[in-house]
Amino acid sequence: MERSLKALTLVLALLGATACYHATIDTGRPPSPQTIERPWATSLIYGLVPPPVVETASRCPNGVSRVETQITFLNWLVGQLTLGIYTPMWIKVTCAAASSEDGAALNDKLVIDSKADLASKQLALTMAARRSAELGQPIWIAFR
Repeated sequence: MERSLKALTLVLALLGATACYHATIDTGRPPSPQTIERPWATSLIYGLVPPPVVETASRCPNGVSRVETQITFLNWLVGQLTLGIYTPMWIKVTCAAASSEDGAALNDKLVIDSKADLASKQLALTMAARRSAELGQPIWIAFR
């Protein structure tokens, strides 16, 4: 009896240790189909050293709709095998969709990352031109 109780305790402890972490931040902006995923974002020492920042400025010109972070079973397994030194996590960023209210929300300003690729800059400029036409006024654009 005592042996089966120890075995049951061990099984429950192992199942509890495999629980996966999942957090979601929703900004309330409408989502677009464009996402940025990092399934193995590098985190160290059980997450005490967080993963690098996911640069969204150039790929999400309308901002961010949703951010999800999760430690999947495979992420957890790798963390356990490395004794918590390398603890990867899965990050998914969903870009926000364009809306006619964007010009007012951004106070008629558009900031473009100067390190963005040419296609992203062209897309941002096209969106600024559309926003300017919708609002009937100029849009201020900055490259940073």
